[in-house]
Amino acid sequence: MAKKIIDIFPPKKAEKLPEKIPSLVFKKPEFKIPFPKITFPKFSLKIGLISLSLFVLIFLFLLSFTLSKAEIKIWPEVETRNFRAKITVDKEIKSPDFKNNIVPGKIFEAEKTVSEEFPASGKILKKAEGIIRLYNNFSTQNENWLVGTRFVSSDGKLFKSKDKIAVPGAQIKNGKIAPSFVDVPVIAAEGGADYNVGPSKFSIVAFRGTPRYTKFYGESFKPMTGGGEVPQVKKEDLENAEKILIEKAKIESEKALEAKIPTEFLFLKEIFETKILEKFSLAQIGTETEKFNFQVRANCTTISFLRQDINNFAKEYISSQIHEDKKLFDEKGLKIEYSPEKLFSFESGKTTLSLNFSAKIYSEIDLDSLKKGLAGKSLAETKTFLENQPDILRTEVRFSPFWIRNVPKDIKKIEIQYPLID
Repeated sequence: MAKKIIDIFPPKKAEKLPEKIPSLVFKKPEFKIPFPKITFPKFSLKIGLISLSLFVLIFLFLLSFTLSKAEIKIWPEVETRNFRAKITVDKEIKSPDFKNNIVPGKIFEAEKTVSEEFPASGKILKKAEGIIRLYNNFSTQNENWLVGTRFVSSDGKLFKSKDKIAVPGAQIKNGKIAPSFVDVPVIAAEGGADYNVGPSKFSIVAFRGTPRYTKFYGESFKPMTGGGEVPQVKKEDLENAEKILIEKAKIESEKALEAKIPTEFLFLKEIFETKILEKFSLAQIGTETEKFNFQVRANCTTISFLRQDINNFAKEYISSQIHEDKKLFDEKGLKIEYSPEKLFSFESGKTTLSLNFSAKIYSEIDLDSLKKGLAGKSLAETKTFLENQPDILRTEVRFSPFWIRNVPKDIKKIEIQYPLID
């Protein structure tokens, strides 16, 4: 009887179960993404320095190529030339006519009044004056006496009547004669302070030795005044004051005219035209005064012209007198002197000037051609090249950056300052 094959093991004896069954805990699986580990090759310090140096050299090369430039200063040979010309300034024209040597002119004028007080240098002895009351105790008849009737004071000072004297007749009162009187203006016979006499008795010189001498008499109640030395205006005083103020009025009117002319205009004091419009003084010859006032009024006129017109004329004139390959250095090198050829006349409104001017002349250079000739040359070659050029006095050459040894081939990087004149 074949053996029975059993493929199931019979159960063992049941084990005793635990009193508590532990709870199950599930954990999330942890996932980690692996990264490759990067490692750098190891270089030595020497290799690093060499690499840095190469980098700097390459950078400087590129920088030099970009920023390189040549700066060249050139002083040309300069010739100073002198020129002479005549030019007319005319107030009637509006714009310059250089072909006919005419420039526009403008009239300017100014007026000035000056006055001053002057001392009188003359001296006179003035006569004293006063009033004498003349009494008539002689006759009842009216009388008329002449101008200049003489009266003498008790101390012997002689005075004369200034006007005719109408002497009234005396009156009879109670059988007695009552004297009449009249006040007579008198003046001393001579000048001087001695005649400033006080109240005094007076007799009539013409009646001396006659019965009328004691019957006609005079008396002053106030002192005579005004006698003595007083200042007086002389002819020379007026002439001197006029001369001084005419000169002063001319100077003041010229100053006023100069201040009135704008700075862009030129003028010559030699062609100022001054006129005296008025000379005046209240004082006359013989006026008795210590000081007197004199006044003068003057007018000053001139024709002026624009500075730029003269400069343009000079430059055009010079250009017509020099070779076409020569040039005039700018206005700083242009010197112009003016002098009047013909004095200014207000009626004509024009004047003629003589011009003497000097200018610095130099040869013109084709700078583009010069730059092409210099492109790529070394410093030594550049200096030699420039020294061999005609009409060049001296040069200065500078390359930048400082390590550049040649002129850039790009002519846009070549800067030339020309002309330079000391």
